[in-house]
Amino acid sequence: MSLLSLVLCSDEKIVRVLRRVLSDLEIGMEHCSEADSAIHQLTRQRFEAVIVDCADEQTASQVLRSARSAPCNKRAVAVAIIDAKTALRSAFELGAHFVLYKPLSSERAKASFRAARALMKRERRRNTRVQVEIPVTLRMDAGAGLQRAVTSDLGEGGIAVQLPQRTQNLSAMSVHFTLPGTKHTVECIGEVAWENAGRHLGIRFVDLHPETSDQLKAWLESHSPEMEKDDPPARCKLSDLSRGGCYLQISSPFPVRTRVILSVRVAELKMRVEGVVRVMHPEVGMGVEFTQKTTQQCEHVKEFVGALTNSGVLPDLLVEPEGLDSGEPLVSGPSSDEREDALLGLFRGKAGLTAEDFLIELRRQRGSNPESAESALPV
Repeated sequence: MSLLSLVLCSDEKIVRVLRRVLSDLEIGMEHCSEADSAIHQLTRQRFEAVIVDCADEQTASQVLRSARSAPCNKRAVAVAIIDAKTALRSAFELGAHFVLYKPLSSERAKASFRAARALMKRERRRNTRVQVEIPVTLRMDAGAGLQRAVTSDLGEGGIAVQLPQRTQNLSAMSVHFTLPGTKHTVECIGEVAWENAGRHLGIRFVDLHPETSDQLKAWLESHSPEMEKDDPPARCKLSDLSRGGCYLQISSPFPVRTRVILSVRVAELKMRVEGVVRVMHPEVGMGVEFTQKTTQQCEHVKEFVGALTNSGVLPDLLVEPEGLDSGEPLVSGPSSDEREDALLGLFRGKAGLTAEDFLIELRRQRGSNPESAESALPV
């Protein structure tokens, strides 16, 4: 099942470049030159990406809004094609995840679409569900409440279950079940993603152990033959590091709010941590805040940061997307925790700067902390 994109553009030169680049990356392309025909397609067919020429911002906004309101395309990756004079922020305000500048070159377009393709694949895999009925144990209120349920489907990111009776407190729970036909047990924290009056719940997995995550992915692949393999992780260079996040140099950064996994090998030890992209500068890099919602995640981050700061070298990192999280809030100002972490404060307080101005602030901050091995990593 190939990836499919919808392109709204009336410029034949741009269309030719896109057709060549998307073909090279094995992404199908459906071309529309009029907004009405694009909107018509968005309501009737699923696309992994929606690519819009923003020569007319009002038209571009209308089409991108239509994609978000169409149930089958609300999680499509949005790519905006803009003039160099157009403010980057305005493109993201239209709803774009990635931005391509005119005049469009094959090399630069391909670099951006490599990151877009990785995210398109992850989004599709994330939404793939295998119908299966297996018993699940849910422990709520720190173990005080216990319910046994049965699943209706299972995916990489969570499960749908039916409860025998409605419980009052669904804010925090732990999930326990065994993958059918194996001895692999899944145990993790769960969050309620949705619920209905019929006692059906959608539960999102939180903080899956890396080994458990790999086992779940392998099981799903064996029971869903059409599921595509993910693209390999992308290499990036670490330029700045704190206890709360890092800035990565990468020519094809992922959009703000993308959940990512960072991995690194130090000596014989391989580690990985989860994070969320807070700042993105096209063709330059991105700022990632480490995810530290659970005790296990906090321990992973502590080991990760400690290994990097004590290794004496700056190894290349690998980064891969876990999916877009539109529910991740963007805070306009730094919180109390972020005031103690200058790098996170910069992500939140200076996110609206141009890439050049942001990097100036980053260097200034790095220079103001000469004794901090974490914030003063060389670029």
